[in-house]
Amino acid sequence: MLGKSEGIVLRTIDYGEGNKILTILTKELGKIGVMAQGARKTKSRFSALSQPFIYAYFMFHSGSGLATLSQGEIINSFPSIRGDLYQTANAAYILELTDRLLEERKRSKLMYDLLLQSLCYMNEGKDYEVVARIFEVKVLNLFGYKPVFDVCSNCRKGHAPWFFSAREGGILCSGCRTKDPYAFLLGEGLPRLLHLFQTMDMGQLGTISLKESTKEQLKKAMDSFMDEHLGIHLKSRQFLQQLEKMEQIIPRKANVTDTKEEDI
Repeated sequence: MLGKSEGIVLRTIDYGEGNKILTILTKELGKIGVMAQGARKTKSRFSALSQPFIYAYFMFHSGSGLATLSQGEIINSFPSIRGDLYQTANAAYILELTDRLLEERKRSKLMYDLLLQSLCYMNEGKDYEVVARIFEVKVLNLFGYKPVFDVCSNCRKGHAPWFFSAREGGILCSGCRTKDPYAFLLGEGLPRLLHLFQTMDMGQLGTISLKESTKEQLKKAMDSFMDEHLGIHLKSRQFLQQLEKMEQIIPRKANVTDTKEEDI
């Protein structure tokens, strides 16, 4: 049976002498596995298609087992992402997170659109760290984990200052902070920003300019929540942590110089 769909290559593994198995998130069929025969050979017509981040139109023969790639046409290879180590690392992270959370052949148009839009934004030069945080918040919503950012997750009331508690599922007011001794103080405006990430239309994302301290707190909050509720180990996230340690020794050139908090 001949299948066809546009899709995004999530990961690849070498198989046999010269072949690759591609894991592709397709628009019509969900996540599928496809054999690209001879893709590792230099002159293979599949070599360019068989790379992570490739967004393409794929045609394949499918049956009860692994599908076999017959042809394809690249729509976007996201060259700006590939040209920067930090962008590549963050893009690889959202691809791996997608791969780990989605079941085989379970179609999710929302997940597909979210991933594609996130990659497009990164490629266009929007702050890749912020795009990754928005992606995390929205993915948690899609899979039934919805942190509470608009009211205290315990008393459903409260007021600033706010503290973040992964264990309690969101922010805590000062009166409820004792519910979690590991809850940490959030900077002014952080809960509102996280709630905005949660509710905004991803397709309407405008210019983003956040201070480094704000981005660090966003990452700390999302990392702690995902560790508490998802409990999955991601190699790409481990690599990002290694890059962060390297930055402490050799700081990279900042990609955001404006100290304006946000413009979304």
